[in-house]
Amino acid sequence: MGVEVSVEGLTKSFGSQRIWQDVSLTLPAGEVSALLGPSGTGKSVFLKSLIGLLRPEQGSIIIDGTDILQCSSKDLYEIRKLFGVLFQDGALFGSMNLYDNVAFPLREHTKKSESDIRKIVMSKLELVGLLGAEDKLPGEISGGMRKRAGLARALVLDPEIILVDEPDSGLDPVRTTYISQTLIDINAEIDATILIVSHNINLARTVPDNIGMLFRRQLVMFGPREVLLTSDEPVVKQFLNGTMIGPIGMSEEKDEAQMAHEQALVDAGHHAGGVEDVEGIVPQMQATPGMPVRQAVGRRQDRVRQILHTLPPAAQAAIVESLDGEGAATAYPEHDYREHDYRDDDTQVIPAYSPEGYDQPHGMK
Repeated sequence: MGVEVSVEGLTKSFGSQRIWQDVSLTLPAGEVSALLGPSGTGKSVFLKSLIGLLRPEQGSIIIDGTDILQCSSKDLYEIRKLFGVLFQDGALFGSMNLYDNVAFPLREHTKKSESDIRKIVMSKLELVGLLGAEDKLPGEISGGMRKRAGLARALVLDPEIILVDEPDSGLDPVRTTYISQTLIDINAEIDATILIVSHNINLARTVPDNIGMLFRRQLVMFGPREVLLTSDEPVVKQFLNGTMIGPIGMSEEKDEAQMAHEQALVDAGHHAGGVEDVEGIVPQMQATPGMPVRQAVGRRQDRVRQILHTLPPAAQAAIVESLDGEGAATAYPEHDYREHDYRDDDTQVIPAYSPEGYDQPHGMK
């Protein structure tokens, strides 16, 4: 099973420029999470902080019981072995062909024979649709192929934590869906903890178990997908619908005058852009038939039931309908989802997902 990642009070700056501050969240072990936010809000910086490539000025990052901001270089090296990372541009070695790029972590961190390495590498290349391209150099293939090769390398050690930076970057929508399905299937198979950074609205709505959002140097919200997808928080609704109406502007923030002007245009019939306003909880992507049942779904739904009575009535109704649907039946076929399951006021709320985190989102006035 994957490893829990606990972040508390994290603050990062570059010189006088504050990137984000006081970020606290817990990536539940064995679940798929997504971190959203406008361009320039420090999502990639957050990923690099989790693996110790960047060092925040304040806070803690606890991984497998170790605070990587306080540990020795030797301990950090061992912690990094838990990770598989897909960087935004693939980050392949330009002088190595795809086979050697994917084989590199196995040769660096294991004592496997070359015959064993070949079996593993070829299976990962097949998984991402690159079988037959193993002898090509990164400069000889498209950006999308480099992205998929980077994913194969990230998976080659069967990591317990997988970080994925913009999986749709350089990929067409169809290949993005295939990558998303691959990540869901990997989670079903090895119960890895996965964090995806993305701008992709479809991915954000359908793939993760948990969703978080950075805006105005704060973590606005983080929690189970059902809570974020039913949230009335303006910045969350705007982002998930891709519309101009809301707090996000071209320069990230906009003032009240600009917001009022844009709303007046829409009221006069001007199209606000984005997708149709989607209400309720869209179905989550499921593991491919024949794969193991994703245990993450049941764990997440348990948390949602524990906090359901703290949420607004409209959100409760949408969530109950979602939990009573096919996804809940697939996760727990033997469970009877009745109303009293959701309204047990004696149930202890898990601190990492306390209702205060939803009633008063961080950073929003």
